[in-house]
Amino acid sequence: MTQGCPFTLDTTGSDLHGETATLRTAGPAVAVELPGGIRAWSLNRHDVIKRVLGDPRVTKSARNHWPAFINGEIPPDWELISWVAMDNMVTAYGQNHVRLRRLVGKAFSPRRTEAFRSRVEELTDQLLDALEQTPPGEVVDLRERFAYPLPARLVADLIGMAEDARAKTAKVIDAMVDTTLTPAEAQAVLVGWRGAMADLIAEKRREPGEDITSDLVAARDEDGSRLTEDELTDTIFAILGAGSETTINFFDNAITALLSDPTQLELIRTGRATWDDVIEETLRVESPLAHLPLRYAVEDLELDGVTIPRGDPILVNYSAVGRDPELHEKDPDRFDLARENKEHLSFGHGPHYCLGVGVARLVARTGLSRLFERFPDLSLAVSTDELRPLPTFIMNGHRTLPVRLNARVQARP
Repeated sequence: MTQGCPFTLDTTGSDLHGETATLRTAGPAVAVELPGGIRAWSLNRHDVIKRVLGDPRVTKSARNHWPAFINGEIPPDWELISWVAMDNMVTAYGQNHVRLRRLVGKAFSPRRTEAFRSRVEELTDQLLDALEQTPPGEVVDLRERFAYPLPARLVADLIGMAEDARAKTAKVIDAMVDTTLTPAEAQAVLVGWRGAMADLIAEKRREPGEDITSDLVAARDEDGSRLTEDELTDTIFAILGAGSETTINFFDNAITALLSDPTQLELIRTGRATWDDVIEETLRVESPLAHLPLRYAVEDLELDGVTIPRGDPILVNYSAVGRDPELHEKDPDRFDLARENKEHLSFGHGPHYCLGVGVARLVARTGLSRLFERFPDLSLAVSTDELRPLPTFIMNGHRTLPVRLNARVQARP
């Protein structure tokens, strides 16, 4: 790095938005220190982030464009090793990225998304039915009982993973986004998720099903040139992790925002705002993904007077975009369903734009609408100041979401 003293990111994620505001005022690209003393550049302004996400001179492939990784300077037990060691659509570059994205994209066609609707509704109602058994007045952790299992189990269905295997793998995914991990724990995470995916692939080779894993296994086995074994393993894990963790935090943040301001919930109940408004405004003001590791400069990159040298790693702070006062001049930190401009980049931008956006919006709309229909008097059991953030600068959510269900409406027949 050419900068002197980098800003050390808070690994506990205690104040993501406050930290982002500090970084934003420091410049378009700010030198930061990651766990293990690794230096990178943090991007925290909307215009710069959007420009970089669409720039072909920026890559996500450590094996091609991060000299420190290529030369073996990044230890195998680095705290963020799982984010850079993957060999899949997320970290591929150039034609390899196009090839892998085309293969995976077939799984998220509009036709397949629509066919998935009945399963989304079924699982949503199952979880709500279980919540109805809660004794009146008892506090429920809605993150554990609803926000977490709904997307996690749905994505497991998409890849054909059984519930017992999903539950074990979920612990690995939770650990992967924890930026307070020790090196030994980080190494165990990498070994753990690769082992779980290898077991799933072996199972699908024995007994294929109607799922994404079976489709990708077939593509690999019928024509090995289309998908390597490492790409197969790591791509399936990327679908599982990306499809569950972000949606879990979305539900957490959306529910918290609505319960924190009754006037916003009233806009929904009176028809002055829609659930799509809730989705977009939540993604704007509380992006479920904060700092995402990592991208790399293919060549020297000049960003409004700051030069990121060739090969340096880059962090994109998605949670900074929707709160940027240059983009949203009026009360950018306020959750406001009546806001006309709800622009955000929470699904990405450019060549890595989220393939599962249709599924994500379907799950979000179904889950929120049915939750508040069944429990119209839902309320937080603690003040928002008492909600503890996840121990990470990568994800944006809470460790728990304590609520009281209160009065409920009879389930649909």
